[in-house]
Amino acid sequence: MRLRPLRTEPVGLDLVDTVWIDDATLVDQFDDPDGVRAWLADHGLPGRDDPERARDRLVRARDAMRALLERGEEGPLNAVLAHGARRPQVRGAQPYEVVVLDDPAWHAAWVAAADLVRVLGDRPERVRKCANPRCVLWFYDVSKNGGRRWCSMDVCGNRAKVGRFNQRQRARS
Repeated sequence: MRLRPLRTEPVGLDLVDTVWIDDATLVDQFDDPDGVRAWLADHGLPGRDDPERARDRLVRARDAMRALLERGEEGPLNAVLAHGARRPQVRGAQPYEVVVLDDPAWHAAWVAAADLVRVLGDRPERVRKCANPRCVLWFYDVSKNGGRRWCSMDVCGNRAKVGRFNQRQRARS
């Protein structure tokens, strides 16, 4: 299993970023049951005992989230969200919420989808696709001025800088 280049995003965007480009090849972390288990473990989510069933729901949610982010299509994400809800509860005079699902296999996928909705509700202008046209990653810009353009300065940002440098060198020749 190859390591994903971007792993610090909120759980919703982290699910979106389980597909990435590596040496011009599209890589999907969920092509391997161990990749599904690893992603679920990273987020403390259930489903590791049946990775195929979890994978199906996660891929459906990821595709729905990408449809919203890339094309503005709301229907697929709303279909995923329709599988669950949060129910407010109180215990020891302290409020908390319980996720209620029509099928427990939707737990991880629903949590990720609901988290993307939360992030979009908080600061939609801070959810961005990497400025590298060959990159498929999305990120939540937490920079102070909101000017982040790259999924990673080490990867896409550096490539852009090197490309601009090489163009300037060719222009001088």
